Amino acid sequence: MKHCCWLLLLLLGNVCAQAQNINTTFRSKLVYPGQTLANVWGYVAPDGSEYALLGGSQGLVIVNVTNPDNPVNVAQVPGPNSLWKEIKTYGHYAYVVSEGGGGIQIINLSGLPTPTPPSKYYTGDGAVAGQLARIHALHIDTTKGFLYAYGGNVFSGGAKVFNLNPDPWNPTYAGKYDQLGYIHDGYADNDTLYSGHIYAGQFAIVDMSDKSNPQLLATQTTPGVFTHNTWPTNDKKTILTTDEVTNSVLAAYDISDPTDIKELDRIQSNPGSNSIVHNTHIQGDFAITSWYKDGFTIVDVSRPHNLIQTGNHDTYVGVNGTGSGFNGCWGVYPHFPSGNIMATNISSPGTSNNGELWIVTPNYKKGCYLEGMVRDAATLLPIGGATVVTAGNLPVLSESTSFDGRFATGQVQEELVDVLVAKPGYQDAHFEVFFQNGNLRYLDVLLFPEGSLNITGKVMREGKFGPKPVADAAVFLYGLELEYSAVTDAFGNFLFPNVSPGYYDLVASKDPTGMAILYNQILVTDSTFTILLQPEHRRDGSSGATVSPNPFSTETVLSLDHPHTGCVVRITDVQGREVQRLELPEMKTQVVLGAELQPGMYWLNVEKNGVSEPPVSIIKH
Repeated sequence: MKHCCWLLLLLLGNVCAQAQNINTTFRSKLVYPGQTLANVWGYVAPDGSEYALLGGSQGLVIVNVTNPDNPVNVAQVPGPNSLWKEIKTYGHYAYVVSEGGGGIQIINLSGLPTPTPPSKYYTGDGAVAGQLARIHALHIDTTKGFLYAYGGNVFSGGAKVFNLNPDPWNPTYAGKYDQLGYIHDGYADNDTLYSGHIYAGQFAIVDMSDKSNPQLLATQTTPGVFTHNTWPTNDKKTILTTDEVTNSVLAAYDISDPTDIKELDRIQSNPGSNSIVHNTHIQGDFAITSWYKDGFTIVDVSRPHNLIQTGNHDTYVGVNGTGSGFNGCWGVYPHFPSGNIMATNISSPGTSNNGELWIVTPNYKKGCYLEGMVRDAATLLPIGGATVVTAGNLPVLSESTSFDGRFATGQVQEELVDVLVAKPGYQDAHFEVFFQNGNLRYLDVLLFPEGSLNITGKVMREGKFGPKPVADAAVFLYGLELEYSAVTDAFGNFLFPNVSPGYYDLVASKDPTGMAILYNQILVTDSTFTILLQPEHRRDGSSGATVSPNPFSTETVLSLDHPHTGCVVRITDVQGREVQRLELPEMKTQVVLGAELQPGMYWLNVEKNGVSEPPVSIIKH
């Protein structure tokens, strides 16, 4: 066997670590002067040793990567001198194909770390005997034991299927799928083919149970109309696709019903850079994807309608290290038991033929998810085209609601973020959301129209002969950001002019007549209310506690019905957040409070020996 001469340069330490890398740790890099590298695959030996299989332009390169900080070259098996190389494994055999011809090269890996693993070429048998030459890519259905070869010179580049079950060293022709012509790449498992038809710009789902009579189940056009590769999630309900074009995206589709495929989401590694996506893989709940000049990304796909990039590593830094172009990271392999990711650069930046292997350890982290619905507060109908902006310490994210008012976004970093929901003709809505990894925050947003309202009404109390108006009662409208106040006239009437539409609590009180609260009023049109005062300042039950005066302007007095030990008073705002906590001295029956509170409505909760009494509502104006 003829051996090729080649050189190896090992770069260790943090010299290659880049500040922009997220949730990844650089371990080592190998450089191969004089030859490019195409795709990468992996093999795990019976003793647990991990081997990276690199598609070198001069043949398959085998590297022991068990120690990611000190990878060791084992062998290079000569092959066609070509940029294009693709590798897959079945058992202890590697199968290599190339645009350089030669058919399918089969390499026996069982003797590793031998520097001379046995290899041979298979050029077809039966209906394709001696016909296999150029093959662009391949995949192996390891569940059923069949090899699928794509592209090349046979069957117009459609899939050629070979049985590996009798003897993986000696494949046998089993059938084909060429109804839609050329297949650039694809994924096959359990007799189902997910083929990428790059020139037709679509992927197909094919039932390959009968290799002599495949059944086309579905097709779907992809965003860039240049479908490069496909990879389904483990449950086969979602598929991820790549389009090898400038300014491309990684896209997700719901394929649970092949007769009704739906696009779920799409994401870019570096929006605005025009970078080109290449190959994606699924490992657990994550898509690991090569993006040429951007290196590779890690995307959380556990909620496939809400793809969130939670990691990345730039393997192509320096000269022309960003933007469009077919330079940089060709492929990634994330399936080793160790979790380490192998990434291959076609060549080093600034060179034309010095391929690179990068070994990186990922920290797989779930995204922080924000999802919800935006509706019109007046009609409750969904609002499409509303803008949802999240602003924290990371760059601002902006999403638009779909036609049904839904939105989905998120980020990798845990933090408190400001969320703005906006649409022309409506008031902006503001929220604070605490993002946590792996947790979903849901917002049901009602947008209120711009403009102003007149809110009128009458305050009444129960009398001997029926309700009677209450003069000089204090009336308040408390919104999330705005508040209004008024006093009733001699007939109990009140008016709030020029009220901005929104959510409000309507409160009326007069000491000692009583108080009443109408909660969560949605005001979108001119409205009139009748408020009947109640003699108790309580929501329900009897707490044995009274507050007077209430409402108050400076401070008020809490009185308990009789002395208690272990008494705690908690004051919370209308959103349930504790704003003040008082632990009363033993046997005390009164306490002055409220001086530190801002104007607004609050709930006063009294706990006696660890038992909570019904809360009392209080108002400071």
